[in-house]
Amino acid sequence: MSTCNLNHSLEDVKKKLESQHDYLPNNLYDGLSSFLRQDLNQETLNEVFHLLKKYDLASNEEQEKRNEQIKQLLS
Repeated sequence: MSTCNLNHSLEDVKKKLESQHDYLPNNLYDGLSSFLRQDLNQETLNEVFHLLKKYDLASNEEQEKRNEQIKQLLS
């Protein structure tokens, strides 16, 4: 994934999660919804945003890779 110099707000990340809801596995959607209720640093917010960005357009292989990265964040 490319590096982005923008800082994404919690609200931005929540909106991105909602926009990708139909494409994410339910367990990851639920896990991220709970995860975003925590006090997260900016680096983590940016990471979650970029894992979700254009998730629906990613190949199955790329989605699986992102799913694994999301699981690591949630553990």
